[in-house]
Amino acid sequence: MQDLNFGDLLVGSNQPDSIEHLFISIQSFNSRKLHEYTSPDYYNFIIVDEFHHAAADSYQKLLQYYQSKVLLGLTATPERMDGKSVLPYFDDRIAAEMRLTEAVDQKLLSPFQYFCITDIVDLSQVTWRNHGYDVRELENLYTSDTMRAQQILKSVKAYVTDLDNVKGLGFCVGVKHARFMAEFFNQRGVSSIALHGGSDKETRETAKKELESGSTKFIFVADLYNEGVDIPAVNTTLFLRPTESLTVFLQQLGRGLRLHEGKECLTVLDFIGQAHKNYNFEDKFRALVGKTKHSIKHYVENGFSSLPRGSFIVMEKQAKEYVLRNVKQLSNRRSHMIQKLKDFHFNSDQPLTLKYFLTYYQLSIYDFYGRSGDRSFSRMLVEAGVNDDFYFRDEKMITKRLPNLFHLDSKRILDFYLRYLDDFVIRDDEEQMMANMFYYSFYQNEPSKEGFDSIDAGVKYIISVPEVKTEILQILDYNRQHLTEMEFMHDLEYPSPLRVHANYNINQIMAAMGYYNEEKAPAFREGVKHFKDKNTDAFFITLNKSEKDFSPSTLYEDYAMNERLFHWQTQSTVTPTSKTAKRYINHRKNNHQIMLFVREYKKENGYTSPYIFLGTAEYVQHSGSKPMNFVWRLRREMPPMFVPKANKNVL
Repeated sequence: MQDLNFGDLLVGSNQPDSIEHLFISIQSFNSRKLHEYTSPDYYNFIIVDEFHHAAADSYQKLLQYYQSKVLLGLTATPERMDGKSVLPYFDDRIAAEMRLTEAVDQKLLSPFQYFCITDIVDLSQVTWRNHGYDVRELENLYTSDTMRAQQILKSVKAYVTDLDNVKGLGFCVGVKHARFMAEFFNQRGVSSIALHGGSDKETRETAKKELESGSTKFIFVADLYNEGVDIPAVNTTLFLRPTESLTVFLQQLGRGLRLHEGKECLTVLDFIGQAHKNYNFEDKFRALVGKTKHSIKHYVENGFSSLPRGSFIVMEKQAKEYVLRNVKQLSNRRSHMIQKLKDFHFNSDQPLTLKYFLTYYQLSIYDFYGRSGDRSFSRMLVEAGVNDDFYFRDEKMITKRLPNLFHLDSKRILDFYLRYLDDFVIRDDEEQMMANMFYYSFYQNEPSKEGFDSIDAGVKYIISVPEVKTEILQILDYNRQHLTEMEFMHDLEYPSPLRVHANYNINQIMAAMGYYNEEKAPAFREGVKHFKDKNTDAFFITLNKSEKDFSPSTLYEDYAMNERLFHWQTQSTVTPTSKTAKRYINHRKNNHQIMLFVREYKKENGYTSPYIFLGTAEYVQHSGSKPMNFVWRLRREMPPMFVPKANKNVL
């Protein structure tokens, strides 16, 4: 408030002179029964810090009694471990949100270097109780294990740049473990102290000052420093026990993410051993990565390319194997996802829709549906005992093709589908093409061959069962709510629903070009389709090719030279004097259009990747023969996020 005289404290032994502007703990509020001598409208403005606790019984008197004009809830971790939601207090809306990744990018928190160290202790057989390890067993394993303690100290010396400048926190299982670690480090010349919930205030303050001054290098803590303690100088964090709660993990990590003069980044050493099959690594890595289109498994396997500025995650070989093994066991299990549906249904105040479920658990749509093509939200709700059973003759086929909708990110198309699937009104040729695109997302043959008398009849059959219709609408609505790139109108010489910078698969593109009556849509080879009646060539380009997916003759050199110039290599038989090459070179003279559709990999998230439509391009130059090398100039710059992917092959 920039006013040192503002407000009074009512906490512990502090007695206020006035209760008009009051800083109070929830314990003091309940014990002093403040509500009994204030009216429900006494306070105009109530701020509750650490609001993720608000679903607990201790907060109910406060939240139910007062009718303030403004209720402001603050928390770094809105997701509760028990699945209870705090959003109903705010009409299910978050007024302002900033996750860890954005806070680091905006230089409000310190960047981090996160090392996953291979732990020698096997936790796979430790008793698992109530969503977590048995704490007593865990502490017995860790306490007095000098070999593990030696490994921890060795790793600190290996990964920390300068031990003299360390100001570290080590998070332990319990008091015995914390004392053991502090004693072990002290005996080896690294000044340390153990703190726990029973440590008195003076001891805590002394430890904090010694850490800040550098006379103490590490504070080993148990059930302390999770929240409410701020030591900005901390530059090293040791996770010496597995943390099952995402809330606790973020609070512990947050102790070291405070900005401080002279601190370039936070060094994190996370000791990872063989985990119990129920332990969840995904949540904490998802919090570090943020919301992206890739699963955590993808980043563990291929490297953490999507992190806040100045941050990185490095995994030792065996630690990586432990994480991967666990992620595969857990995330790929249908039973695991069904249990999450049950937990959400019984513990959350939000409706169990696909959007709320994915948001709550910070899952991507690909995380939920998996790679097998046999999952549907509607069927799994039945299996979770949430919804009644239903019957659909072609349920398996429709379920298998639901992933053809996951990549749709054109506002034009999504808005049309969300309306069309309710009223079935077609207003122009372009909307008819979009209806065709939806039909061919599920069927390979024209309507008559599938037993329908029209496209509309086929689409109506797809959504004829209410549960299936609801799921499809929820997928489309989820996509609509998560649009990230802007789309632009094309400059084609004919009507088309395609939009520049939107994603489509081959079937959808062909349908959008009016080429889906099977006679007009033969399989095209080597990534090129010549639409003669539209005087157009479409190039379908995969940037990262592998010999497994492509023959030697189709491993072309295709990449972005900058935001507008694109290097493309023809099929291996094309020569400068060929009819095809002349069509490309002289396309502007003949009013012939060139379209570029590009994707990074042939497969992503276990499914065939869609293509991003980069729009039309103009000839710049060519060289070589069999194959020929062309440079094309895009009429619109590529999306900024796509440029590094498209030009990373250029040295």
